[in-house]
Amino acid sequence: MAITPEEHRRRLGRLGEDAAAAELERRGYRLVTRNYHCRGGEADLVADDGETLVFVEVKARGSLAHGLPRDAVGWTKQQRLGRAAEHYCHRHEIDDRPLRFDVVEVVLLNGEVAAVEVIVDAFVPEG
Repeated sequence: MAITPEEHRRRLGRLGEDAAAAELERRGYRLVTRNYHCRGGEADLVADDGETLVFVEVKARGSLAHGLPRDAVGWTKQQRLGRAAEHYCHRHEIDDRPLRFDVVEVVLLNGEVAAVEVIVDAFVPEG
């Protein structure tokens, strides 16, 4: 039985997220949570990097035909990550830590991780 395109996309996304988490941990980040959702916002990963709380958007692509994965993190996605950060900090009563927004791009070729790039301090959401 063939898998649906949606299921294939979910599998690639999970593979990309796992690769991103492994790379961040290799770099010394401590993962706090995965897939944090709130109304109007979401963060793929939340991690500690020393004193800084990092909200991470993971973008995985199986082809570079439409550009680098980071190219898909536009204004709307940045604002959604910003809302998630605001909600997370409010919910966990965090008001005294520096925050940062990183993007991890993962290139997958033939279902395998070909490259992982961490873009530190990739953007600052508006508001």
